[in-house]
Amino acid sequence: MLTHKFISRILALLAVGFLSSCITTTTGGFLVDTSDERATEDYVQLALGYFDADDMAGARRHVNNALDINARSSEAHMVLALIFQREGDVDLADENFRRSISLDRDNSRARNNYAALLFEQQRYRDAFEQLRRVANDTEYEGRAIAFENLGRAALRLNRESEAQDAFARALQLNSNLYVSAVELSLIYFEQQDFPRARSSYQSYLTIVEFYNVPHTPRALLAGIQIEGYYQNQKLVDDFALILSTLYQSSPEYQIYQRLSNAL
Repeated sequence: MLTHKFISRILALLAVGFLSSCITTTTGGFLVDTSDERATEDYVQLALGYFDADDMAGARRHVNNALDINARSSEAHMVLALIFQREGDVDLADENFRRSISLDRDNSRARNNYAALLFEQQRYRDAFEQLRRVANDTEYEGRAIAFENLGRAALRLNRESEAQDAFARALQLNSNLYVSAVELSLIYFEQQDFPRARSSYQSYLTIVEFYNVPHTPRALLAGIQIEGYYQNQKLVDDFALILSTLYQSSPEYQIYQRLSNAL
């Protein structure tokens, strides 16, 4: 089924034809006097539309059209990488992400998407390096999330200080990032900075309540530990009930059981 986002992209492309005053003939849906650069961009956008609609065949057809016009299009190789990743061809996805970045070293969107693949493969050091470049791009619209993911990669590398800095920067750019808020609370708790741990966790609770976001097992365990330190038994019991009801198979539930048995 076509999504609203996809339909909007199609209508935007059709508008190009309606606004032109020199329409004669078309080739593949585009005006013959349209520049190669514009045609490549349009095919890439069409490919993304089909990708969003989970139509990989349509996405591949249009991205190949873009590459036929410009085989050195960084954006086209990025979309092709996303298609390969969605289809499970990880090596080909990796190859095309690297090709995309080599063609445009400043393509932060390609770097960010590549980092997601690297993180999925547990290649945390490589993901960290890509995300560090993305987070330093002040023009990148997804910079706050890039900092958050940089913090997550840093945690996997046991680089707590860098993780703390990254989560703090993420929240500075976007105060609604609840993952960064809960991760900061855990870092402060580990540092035995209990007031800041609780303050950060309260920010997390405010965000998830406002956006009606379900608690993760990690966030519930954080709440049990932090509120337990402050002897807020009601919240501890509430978090423990959710954890034991919904997430009994999680590692966090096993940790909670060990903590409970140790008391």
